[in-house]
Amino acid sequence: MKQLSGSLSDTLRIALQFVESLDRSGRKSALVVGLSGELGSGKTTFVKFVAEALGVIETVTSPTFVIEKIYKISHPTFEHLVHVDAYRLEKSEELVHLGWHELTVNPKNIILIEWPERVSDIIPPDAKMIHFLHVDENSREIEIK
Repeated sequence: MKQLSGSLSDTLRIALQFVESLDRSGRKSALVVGLSGELGSGKTTFVKFVAEALGVIETVTSPTFVIEKIYKISHPTFEHLVHVDAYRLEKSEELVHLGWHELTVNPKNIILIEWPERVSDIIPPDAKMIHFLHVDENSREIEIK
């Protein structure tokens, strides 16, 4: 589903719709969501709005330099939001060393990973994918697959 965002309020609306659509059935592993798109296309902003909708109280910032941040959330299905930025990673093993497998086996985790194409060999086949595209200076196309 493709949606056009011409403002922060549009992106917030799309993020809220995404959270409302999350599968609440008994998962056996974490929900992994890949966020792809060029620099500045809105991936981190989208994560901030998803985090807010899931009850994260802390300020959400890009984990570019620390690679991952884990937030406690108050949600009926999930206990932790894991925000990963794989932009600086050269190979998947770097993420594995940070506990990727432990994070993905916990069904109480939702993992939002920016730049999933950098570690595509360890992204679960059932991961949701969201693609961000610059349409113009103020607009983005957000496609949730």
